[in-house]
Amino acid sequence: MTAAGGDARRSAMFGPKRALAGLAGRISRRSGRGGGTTLPGRMLLGMAPDAIARLSESLVGGSIVVSSTNGKTTTAGMIASILRADGRRPVHNSAGSNMHWGVATALLEQSGEEGLFEVDEAWLPRVAPQLHPRLLLLGNLFRDQLDRYGELERLAGEWAKLVEQLDEPANGPARANGAGCEFALCADDPLIADLGRDPELHRRPGVTYFGIEDTSQALAQLQHAHDAKHCRRCGAPYAYERAFVGHLGHYTCPNCGADRPVPDVAATRVEPHGMSGSTVTVATPEGELKLRLPLPGLYNVYNALAAITAGLRSGVSLERVGEGLETMEAVFGRVETIEVSGKPVSLLLIKNPAGANEVLRTLRLEGADGGIDLWIALNDKIADGRDVSWVWDADFELLSGAVRRVVCSGTRAPEMALRLKYAGWPAEAIHVESSVPDSFDQAVGAAPERLFALPTYTALLELRTLLSHRGHARDYWEQP
Repeated sequence: MTAAGGDARRSAMFGPKRALAGLAGRISRRSGRGGGTTLPGRMLLGMAPDAIARLSESLVGGSIVVSSTNGKTTTAGMIASILRADGRRPVHNSAGSNMHWGVATALLEQSGEEGLFEVDEAWLPRVAPQLHPRLLLLGNLFRDQLDRYGELERLAGEWAKLVEQLDEPANGPARANGAGCEFALCADDPLIADLGRDPELHRRPGVTYFGIEDTSQALAQLQHAHDAKHCRRCGAPYAYERAFVGHLGHYTCPNCGADRPVPDVAATRVEPHGMSGSTVTVATPEGELKLRLPLPGLYNVYNALAAITAGLRSGVSLERVGEGLETMEAVFGRVETIEVSGKPVSLLLIKNPAGANEVLRTLRLEGADGGIDLWIALNDKIADGRDVSWVWDADFELLSGAVRRVVCSGTRAPEMALRLKYAGWPAEAIHVESSVPDSFDQAVGAAPERLFALPTYTALLELRTLLSHRGHARDYWEQP
């Protein structure tokens, strides 16, 4: 058989394979056993490994691809809300299934002219080229799941090769200057910012930087969970003038000059309002934007800056960008609030020191009277990372005098309780129950008013499935 004949046969067989995978997804959802966000994609990729590249060809408007250690699901949700405000509805893996099978599932089951995909950090170099993105948005790199990802420098090196690949005209839709895809990069993360420069430290064409300029929001000192300490070009220690979230901040390299670039999209004023969100003033190339962001914490300010950058690069007006951000709903498990037994339960995913610290900083604003009720679930399954030593680098001391009661759950519940004891939380306030359903019911029953639930990833999936089966929330794959 000739090569042309083989290609024709594979093309003819792709339709039935696609139909079979789609049927499997519908059956999986109706069974109520979960897997609906991954099973169809797994089946299709098993039968047709080039399925993502094939299906993405129908996205005539191109795709936005988002990746980061923390915030990619929320950032993608913000971008989706901005595009909807502009009358556009992208093909989007909105439930947060961000490995290659989740992307394949979204392409298989949705239709549209453009795509919006969050992609796992490790899978990004393999998946992004198949999507031929018009915009690659990279938010941050933090220490996370070292058993899967390895050290940050290794991931940054793989991402640098990807940026080089996508910057070639043949690998993406042409920009006005004839080059490849565009890039939206966080200026405040030295590992990310450096990807936007060539070996001579010149900014690459098509790069837009975003960051925070409001110095009043800086940390009093660098956190213990401070990751990017040395320049990836020359190895010299960075000199930090200030930091906002983990190692995200204002820095210079005194040796080679790989300093923080000036952001094009910048938060010039941030007023935090605890769990209710923050008021943010943003300077952009299109003018100033003032908005009331409904999600809390500086980490969500960074997510919003990234989304604003993506919206503007996608041709959305500044007015529509603001409208989309102010009307967005919390995405699955990211400050999502669900009423259970007449009490609001706020779900805040924690999975690494930097992300956990931002949740703890935000909760501290809620617990001035020492009355916070918490449910914390620590799992060590594959998707969480087997190594849970990161909890000793997270600053649980921030809430040592703010908690009324906490229930520790999950496969590593005793270790979580031990960490809280060493953080200075009173022993009488700490309760241990490994079962997620039983511990959650205990926590809800004992909370006089609001409960804050802080699960790791697989515990979040288990809790969210429990809440949907009990009728408190819709299934997470049905998120808009």
